[in-house]
Amino acid sequence: MSGEARQPVTGMLLPAADDEDAAAFWRWCAAGELRVQQCAACGALRFPPRPLCPHCRAFDHDWARLSGRGTVWSWVVAHPPLLAAYAEQAPYNVVVVTSDDDPAIRFVGNIVESPGDRLDHVDPHRIAIGDPVEVVFEPVEDGLALPRWRRRTT
Repeated sequence: MSGEARQPVTGMLLPAADDEDAAAFWRWCAAGELRVQQCAACGALRFPPRPLCPHCRAFDHDWARLSGRGTVWSWVVAHPPLLAAYAEQAPYNVVVVTSDDDPAIRFVGNIVESPGDRLDHVDPHRIAIGDPVEVVFEPVEDGLALPRWRRRTT
């Protein structure tokens, strides 16, 4: 993550960072780490965050750090009409990324070249299913950073 100070993004839909189950995920993102819940009973990783394990129904969990590496599983190009904050950046890519640590873990985001890039900065016609990516974190307001993805060469 870049050490550059950025102005907060305005008008964008932002996650409910105070959600009881997801708050820790957003704190880790703000700290520059990609973590998901890991069941304390069976060890299964799970995302999105939720109160109980879908595999064994246990409530106790820890937060496992992921490598931040993944693969483009699917993608689309968003076009107007959109919310005003996004319309000026359309068309832009929206990707679904599977985690290399556990392909059952999937994240939705955007491919950028670096944090802070406009969403339309990467030509969506250059994106392909199977592209290797790595997480980068884009600060959007105090204490909140969104995971985005950039291509990796290895």
